[in-house]
Amino acid sequence: MITDCPRPDAPLRIGTRGSPLALAQAHETRRWLMSAFDLPASAFSIVVIKTTGDRVLDRPLNDIGGKGLFTKEIEEDLLQGKIDIAVHSMKDMPVAQPPGLLLECCLPREDVRDAFVSLTYDSLAGLPSGARVGTSSLRRRAQLWARRPDLKVVEFRGNVQTRMQKLDRGVADATFLAMAGLRRLGMAQVVKSVIGVREVLPAVAQGAIGIERRADDRRAAALLEAIHDAPTGQRLAAERAFLAGLEGDCETPVAGLAVLEGGTLRLRGEILRPDGSEVLGDEQTAPVTDGAQLGAEMAARLRARAGEGFFDWPAP
Repeated sequence: MITDCPRPDAPLRIGTRGSPLALAQAHETRRWLMSAFDLPASAFSIVVIKTTGDRVLDRPLNDIGGKGLFTKEIEEDLLQGKIDIAVHSMKDMPVAQPPGLLLECCLPREDVRDAFVSLTYDSLAGLPSGARVGTSSLRRRAQLWARRPDLKVVEFRGNVQTRMQKLDRGVADATFLAMAGLRRLGMAQVVKSVIGVREVLPAVAQGAIGIERRADDRRAAALLEAIHDAPTGQRLAAERAFLAGLEGDCETPVAGLAVLEGGTLRLRGEILRPDGSEVLGDEQTAPVTDGAQLGAEMAARLRARAGEGFFDWPAP
């Protein structure tokens, strides 16, 4: 046990968004730390931070600045010392951290798959032509149109509970949610069908929780080193290098998934035109230690195949 671990009179401050899922992830992080160091819950304080992405719900993310709006205020508080660590959904994290911050700790990854959720229909194939599917993800939108161009897409932002309420109000006939989030919320019962990764490739880093710290905070570094899940980190190194090589963000329909096969890492990557009219994919293996290089090289190959304007909207 490290000697400068959190104390009841100086709790470690865990920064998080305030959604039910974000809070569940912060509590999961606290449980891992409590177990690793045999500490009581009172050794930690969970600090809720309201982000721009949480406040502005009436516009698509790409219209207001991208997924970084879910992290900006949290990272500012971390840099200012208002919190000690920050808990994030890794699929929401930009591939580069602000100077002075490190994102080196991941918890064991949850289910990476997407789930089909509807109050009326049982599967994507069962949706009638013209049905409305709610999503705020350009990846899911493009993947949906690649398979079912006859469907309509409506903007669908908000936390899981808000999206379920929108389904109940008839804003959309169906939506897609991450299985990981539903499982962490104890809401897996709302799933009508789980979509296999060979059918729909998930978002980069989907299902993973990342914990960010200040680069000069030795206490936080020692704490997080004890709970870091190396296999998850190895997989995410390849996936995030792939995303970085594509200069990917929330305006880029990109999907990627790395899996471990002994000492080998297998990476699948996919890029799509925003209207789903073209899908380019690749699949390669490399030693686990070369995961980041594998991701970068795959991104370069797909960029070369795609050419200029591939991600433009509307597609040329």
